[in-house]
Amino acid sequence: MTHPNNADLELAALRGNPSFVWRAGQERRLALLNRVAPLAGKRVLVDGCGIGMYVRAIARYTPHVCGLDIEFDRVREGRAGGLDGLLNAVCERLPFADESFDVVFSHEVLEHVSDDRAACHEMARVLRAGGRAVVFVPNRLYPFETHGIYWRGRYHFGNKLFVNWLPDVARNKLAPHARAYTAHGLLDLFAGAGLRSVLLTQVYPGFDNIVARYGAAGRLLRRVMQALEGSPLRVFGLSHLLVMEKPPADNR
Repeated sequence: MTHPNNADLELAALRGNPSFVWRAGQERRLALLNRVAPLAGKRVLVDGCGIGMYVRAIARYTPHVCGLDIEFDRVREGRAGGLDGLLNAVCERLPFADESFDVVFSHEVLEHVSDDRAACHEMARVLRAGGRAVVFVPNRLYPFETHGIYWRGRYHFGNKLFVNWLPDVARNKLAPHARAYTAHGLLDLFAGAGLRSVLLTQVYPGFDNIVARYGAAGRLLRRVMQALEGSPLRVFGLSHLLVMEKPPADNR
């Protein structure tokens, strides 16, 4: 491979890179989570937690939070950092009893799992009545594919313009390692799971790297782009934000 760390980059492309540093973008998404599914005192599962950055942040609101991740090394790193409530498991077979949680948080994870529909139905299974699943996933209408692409058998890291706008056969050949979702396709994953849709919208990036590099100009760009979330142009945002709720049994 041409890049000395290409194997690591390919693993990151396949599994996703968890949050290693807590910045404004993560803080904003945490605030969005708390707005659509208030966390205080709730039992919360971070479904695909990486090294546990969101587990640690959610613990500000409730002591009843745990996380799981498919990568053992990430779970081990999180535990070494002082987080006890981390498990090594897969999203398609959650190691919890039915109706165990008030909130299940899935942050940029479904695009990487083997069976995204099974993972969504598992979220529904472990939710209590009145509980909410809060899901962030890549938006197919965002102009950039953020997971890099494969070209002529080699992985090329970085944001790639207009890849997500290609027909499925071309897009999936270039980016077979990570999905991007239409709004309809995302909702369809939960069909038959017994949940109802509360909110589906799109959000723009935090632009943390650009702010760090360009200062005031980066902050202006962030302000302008995030303001688009209140306009019809939100459909081109980086990620979908979907909130699904489990109604009482007699209403399902």
